[in-house]
Amino acid sequence: MRPFPLIIAALVCVALYFVILDRERLVGFATRFAPEPTGTVTEPLTEEAAAAPLAESAPDDARVHVVARRSEAQVTENAVQLRGRTEALREVTASAETSGRIISDPIRAGAFVEAGQLLCEIDPGTRLTALEEAEAALDSARARLPEAEAQLAGARAQLTAAEIDANAASRLSESGFGSETRAASAEAAREGALAQIQSGEAALSQARSGIRSAEAAVTRAEEEIARLTITAPFAGYLETDTAEIGTLMQPGAPCATVIQLDPIKLVGFVPEAQVDRVMLGAEAGARLSSGRQVRGEVSFVSRSADEATRTFRVEITVPNPDVTIRDGQTADILVRSEGMPAHLLPASAMTLNDDGTLGVRIVDEGVVRFVPVRMIRDTTTGVWLTGLPEVADVITVGQEFVTDGVPVRVTYQELTQ
Repeated sequence: MRPFPLIIAALVCVALYFVILDRERLVGFATRFAPEPTGTVTEPLTEEAAAAPLAESAPDDARVHVVARRSEAQVTENAVQLRGRTEALREVTASAETSGRIISDPIRAGAFVEAGQLLCEIDPGTRLTALEEAEAALDSARARLPEAEAQLAGARAQLTAAEIDANAASRLSESGFGSETRAASAEAAREGALAQIQSGEAALSQARSGIRSAEAAVTRAEEEIARLTITAPFAGYLETDTAEIGTLMQPGAPCATVIQLDPIKLVGFVPEAQVDRVMLGAEAGARLSSGRQVRGEVSFVSRSADEATRTFRVEITVPNPDVTIRDGQTADILVRSEGMPAHLLPASAMTLNDDGTLGVRIVDEGVVRFVPVRMIRDTTTGVWLTGLPEVADVITVGQEFVTDGVPVRVTYQELTQ
């Protein structure tokens, strides 16, 4: 093995040691062999004259060189960014309210139906017969009403005659021209007439009750027949097929699902820290997962937060006349809010201080100062930040190598939009 490479490597290590770790001893060793100055002897410099060049040159040599941009605040349109989805304005599952077999042909999913259009029809069975029986009972009850009224009228006429007889018999008995027996008999006839009136009134009340009961039976039969047809509650599209012919329906069994897509809703959830920035009627835009951009306005802001996420539901109504926006598409939503002064800076200008606070470093009278900031939103040209002065010299290169109070040498760069 040749020793020369090892010797050379050892010499290099020694040289690097003195150059990097023990430079003062290396410089002192080298000055021993420096030639002594010759020539004209000059007078010694005074302390003021010797310190003047150092005062001018030393600060520039000692300062760290950074690159900064002079940024001025601009009033920018602020927006609240949400992640959400599209949702049908209305969605209803039309269900059966009675039992029976379907006798109507099915309508396939995707078809457009008008409000009130027949979706499913159930076999009436004996319900029509029950309605006829209820109507017949109603006619019979109504026929008994005149009889009861006539009976009451006859009882009142008898009472009038009995009262006349009783008064006459009483006067004759008092004057001695009639017997007390006849007076007592006339009074008994009057009491019987009163009883007949009470009986007639009871019969009339019973007849009227019978009519109301029969009318209720007819109404129940008619409602039961009305439940045989299941119609669309509003104009929309069928999301499912209607029930197949021959299907046995029970109360609560689904017939079909109808959705309304014009207009359509965009649903997102805003954090509680930003919910006050979202106002009813505010303009909003969204980019769907398909790349399509849509616009609408805020129609609902929840007043109750979700217990799990502590976010508030926001609904945006968007016109959808051609029904090309589908229910359940993912959407990135921006809701416009009031503008505020902000600075547009490159994202690389942001940094963290020792406490982990997000901010930027600026140059203030030749020294570095850390300023906490808040990011409004991110764009393709940079980030909008608030918290800075109206005009600020923001360090864009070298901010990671300086701290607060460090003097710096600045090269300014124009902020391009």
